Amino acid sequence: MNETMIQTRTIKISFVEAGRGPLVLLCHGFPETKFAWRHQIKALAEAEYRAIALDMRGYGKSEAPDQTDQYTVIHAVADLVALLDALGEDQAFLVGHDWGATVAWQAATIRPDRFRAVAALSVPMMGLAPVPPSEIFPQDAESIFYSLYFQDPQGAEEEFSRDIALTLRKLIFAASGEAGARQPGDRTPNPFGMVRRSTGLLPELPLPRTLPEWLPPEEFERLVSAFASSGFTGGLNYYRNLDRNWQLQQAYAGLTVKVPALFMIGDRDTGLAIPGMDQTIADMPQLVPHLNGTQVLPNAGHWLQQERPNEVSRLLVDFIRQL
Repeated sequence: MNETMIQTRTIKISFVEAGRGPLVLLCHGFPETKFAWRHQIKALAEAEYRAIALDMRGYGKSEAPDQTDQYTVIHAVADLVALLDALGEDQAFLVGHDWGATVAWQAATIRPDRFRAVAALSVPMMGLAPVPPSEIFPQDAESIFYSLYFQDPQGAEEEFSRDIALTLRKLIFAASGEAGARQPGDRTPNPFGMVRRSTGLLPELPLPRTLPEWLPPEEFERLVSAFASSGFTGGLNYYRNLDRNWQLQQAYAGLTVKVPALFMIGDRDTGLAIPGMDQTIADMPQLVPHLNGTQVLPNAGHWLQQERPNEVSRLLVDFIRQL
């Protein structure tokens, strides 16, 4: 893989790429970087595609604007369009995971002329809520939903920065298939659920003795180094714009995803514990009329492209080749 920094109309974007052929853009989520796609880059390149995985704005080596309001989904979509133009490419297949999936869904909705198909991991396409997200997320005197906790600089940002390696080790393990968050009777705390106001998120998460086999020590150290350099501010700023995203999306309320789409999720993904998520996935064809199926990968958690790299790569290549 070749690592490159490129100046676009919006920000400087760092990415890794391999292969030649039709372009496939890969967008990561929180808390990850472009190297979360290392397996898919290799597989797509071998299948004769040009695979590019970028550091999203605020992550890794990509530019991180200082203003919090510069991290809306619309800004992220603009980065993808600007990157296509800087690369001299008219169109791309778009793949996203976690926050990258949210960005990919929105990009496919408003710019089907630039993104000819979309594949999303872990986060389904969701309809526009009747009220801003902050009015929906639960909270009480003792606990608060993680999306709200992530918005407070004195909360998650301060807690996560104390020991970056510990933070990443706990978050990654607790949301992985190894933690078995969806197994009957399992009590592994969900890192993407409710957070105690008195203690924060990390104390209740288990500390694994070893990293999962799918995350080699050298890759974990690279991830720690990336967040030691960038900090968590950029990634958490995406959560701080949830209500602003809702306001901006009113401009294209009612639009559906017109391009071919694929969705995949692990059966142990922590997101499935969110009330109503199963129904959201079931109802997705109403918003994504050209959905080419939902793939549920057994014994896999939230970090799907790393936990099940071969299956994810095969599904992506097969999906794109059909087009």
